[in-house]
Amino acid sequence: MSLFGTSGLRGLVNADLTPALAVKVGMALGTFIRGGKVFVARDTRTSGLMIENALVSGLMASGLEVYCLGVLPTPVLAYLTGKLGADAGLMITASHNPPQYNGIKIFDKNGMAYDKKRQDKLEGIIEGGDFSLAGWGDLGGVEYGDESQLYVNMVLESLRLDRKWHVVIDTGCGATSYIAPEIFKRLGCKVKAVNSQPDGFFPGRSPEPTAESLAHLANIVKKLGAEVGIAYDGDGDRVAFIDEMGNFVDFDRILSAYAAFVLKSCEGGTVVTNVEASMCFEKTVKPKDGKVIRTNVGDVYIAEAVKKFGAVFGGEPCGAWIHPKYHHCPDGILSSALLLKALEDEGKSLSEFVANVPAYHIIRKNIHCKNEAKPAMLRRLGILLKKSFPDYRQILTIDGVRLSLKDGWILVRASGTEPLIRLTVEGESLKTAEAIMDKASATIKRALEDLEK
Repeated sequence: MSLFGTSGLRGLVNADLTPALAVKVGMALGTFIRGGKVFVARDTRTSGLMIENALVSGLMASGLEVYCLGVLPTPVLAYLTGKLGADAGLMITASHNPPQYNGIKIFDKNGMAYDKKRQDKLEGIIEGGDFSLAGWGDLGGVEYGDESQLYVNMVLESLRLDRKWHVVIDTGCGATSYIAPEIFKRLGCKVKAVNSQPDGFFPGRSPEPTAESLAHLANIVKKLGAEVGIAYDGDGDRVAFIDEMGNFVDFDRILSAYAAFVLKSCEGGTVVTNVEASMCFEKTVKPKDGKVIRTNVGDVYIAEAVKKFGAVFGGEPCGAWIHPKYHHCPDGILSSALLLKALEDEGKSLSEFVANVPAYHIIRKNIHCKNEAKPAMLRRLGILLKKSFPDYRQILTIDGVRLSLKDGWILVRASGTEPLIRLTVEGESLKTAEAIMDKASATIKRALEDLEK
């Protein structure tokens, strides 16, 4: 089984991710980059300090100088890594996963997440146990500090709001709990903050911002007569929105609407999304002279494609948006501030901003599958799905199996962070989507049965 997935190393604390493994990750990184300075930050999870202490021990053992930045959102750690010239940045987070999970995500000196090639090299060092350790007189040191104001200043210098927006911010007891409300207050907004006390048990709601977990936020927005509700995941690289009427704003539609806004501002260009995004993305951005690049699911692939193709914007339909003008890490805080500016420039409410984006019907389903069985499962599904949907128009296998149909599409892919097969279908109508889902689910069940024989 691979240690690293699409979002770094992640797993259950003291089961998959132990202090012993964290020490090895630190020693492996030191062996790989051979000296220098690294930044370390963590989200609010109860296991964060334990993993940090172990990770720092491994980094110091390999001779690296370590600067611990405390509790910070992932995009802030990534931005500071590039801004202050560190040789690497390590974020201890499991992002939107439940509190019993944690992880380690690594960024290079440019603030770009480590790609598969570099993660594989680290994994090889860990598996081989061939660590390059410093002598007792050359051990690395550790310092503690807070450089988050540099990020705050970047956001404040990047845009100015001309009106006093009334916003409700739900930080979910995560890493954005202090910094996000501060930024919006300094932008001149009237801010109501909820779940803004850091707590690694995430008592207010799930660390994943979904329509279900944000029902309370939606009610608050409606009762207060606020204009926008903003919610972040556990580490702040994702953002979700509630409109002025208290409705959850569909991830695909807001992604498409904002991409179209950027293209309009730039008079065309390339935008990037993944294979899981709705077909409304193309429908919305192509009239704005937008060229669409689709990638594997995972923000590292979006970031790579944004950089490779000189894209003006990239994002995934989970609220992870990349703004290359500023940096290459998905950034929930920056995204939400830039969205307010877009609404201001367009003179629209949030509901009006997404109104012209076609609304198709997407259904998602998670199916348990052991990690070691995933490759064989996907190979089998590639055969069975074509038999189940003989009138398919196109098949893509860059990330799982994606079949384009006359009135929708199917995507089956392996989760990079959990023992799951993720099934996504979209149809032009709900009835069509449900019919596709029923047939695809039955096909997956048959594939699982075949593998168990």
